[in-house]
Amino acid sequence: MFSLEPAPRPQRITLRGSYVTLAPLDAAAHGDDLWEGCGRPEHTRLWDWMSDGPFWEREGFQRHLERKQASEDPLFYTIMDAVTGRALGYASLMRIDQANRVIEVGHIMYSRGLQRSRQATEAMYLLARYVFDELGYRRYEWKCNSLNLPSRKAALRLGFEYEGLFRQHMIVKGASRDTTWFAMMDGDWPARKQEFERWLDGGNFDEGGAQRSALAAGGRR
Repeated sequence: MFSLEPAPRPQRITLRGSYVTLAPLDAAAHGDDLWEGCGRPEHTRLWDWMSDGPFWEREGFQRHLERKQASEDPLFYTIMDAVTGRALGYASLMRIDQANRVIEVGHIMYSRGLQRSRQATEAMYLLARYVFDELGYRRYEWKCNSLNLPSRKAALRLGFEYEGLFRQHMIVKGASRDTTWFAMMDGDWPARKQEFERWLDGGNFDEGGAQRSALAAGGRR
């Protein structure tokens, strides 16, 4: 029987993994790294599917980070290399519905170096573990522009299940957006968690860092 009590709100805490550390976004501390990896004009394509950006100058990007730092929902975490402490990107927990124990992961920004890495996968694992194991949410959502094929593939790879298409759901950067919905339930999480931990184990990677076996969607091998 699920709890009828509201779930706790996510907090500005640090989540530590083997490859990354997630910490509350700090515009002053993380701004230079994020500008270099995500914000400079040569990184404009990273913003194609984001609701904000791109940014052409450092000051505007810093104000953007300051707004994110101050936000309570979405609540932003910087993704940092666990060894060097370098900021590689950020993600948020958002649309926080405590009464129904529903929460979403979104506003995910990965630098080029973070994309398609075990660090990126571990970042998503740490957030899911926090949502289910520590906060006790029942439903964890992932939504994206229906045209954003990489995000749709990522959702499925990470164990979210497709739930449907919301047509003309939003207007983003002057364009109509259809939104694809995915979700993971608390009952799904034990198998997903086991599969994440198997995949992230150092023994799953060869001397060159290549995976020996893929992350199984849905926790099934």
